[in-house]
Amino acid sequence: MSSRNPNAILSGKHIPLTAQEDTDMGLALKDSQYYCYGDYLTWTDDSRYELIDGQAYAMCPAPDLAHQDVAGEIYRQAANILAGKPCRAFIAPVDVRLPKHNEADQHIDTVVQPDVLVVCDSGKLDRRGVRGAPDWVVEVLSPATASHDQIRKRALYERSGVKEYWLIHPIDHLLTVYRLDGAEYGKPALYELRGETQVSVLPDIVIHWDELVSRLPTDY
Repeated sequence: MSSRNPNAILSGKHIPLTAQEDTDMGLALKDSQYYCYGDYLTWTDDSRYELIDGQAYAMCPAPDLAHQDVAGEIYRQAANILAGKPCRAFIAPVDVRLPKHNEADQHIDTVVQPDVLVVCDSGKLDRRGVRGAPDWVVEVLSPATASHDQIRKRALYERSGVKEYWLIHPIDHLLTVYRLDGAEYGKPALYELRGETQVSVLPDIVIHWDELVSRLPTDY
């Protein structure tokens, strides 16, 4: 990763999860049925779900203010930088459909709502959101979603071809970055939220941290 942040402090290796770990990651399943996007479109807005391999995971209630501040600030900086350029930044909720092959929309069994995303291929955009992998995805961690984002969605984004995946830890002021190396993510890099960090697959985007971090709460 090309970064102007001098504070990279750790690299590690992803350890595949066991089947038991995959069933115990914080977010409740709607039920044991298999669902596709056609089913998803019939659900009301009273309850929000993400579909991963046909399983419907209940999304948490509205995130806390710090989560929204982090996501909103990253989106603002990225959108400002990309103004007038082919790539476009979006902020949740936007449905991202991730087909496994070339199946019709109603048969897609994976639909997620990343906190922030950038898409550079306009052919992936339609009135319903995004079909296909974004170039860059950001998830802001909370206690309720941390394992879901770090394990289940990391594996999903890897297999779907998301080129760069950022996980932001607002409590610890840390950033974990995964980058595709061929068909798999390489070793993650860990950075402090200090100074500025460049998105390696979108080098025009440089995220500045100091002002944002200065206003994050310290009483978690």
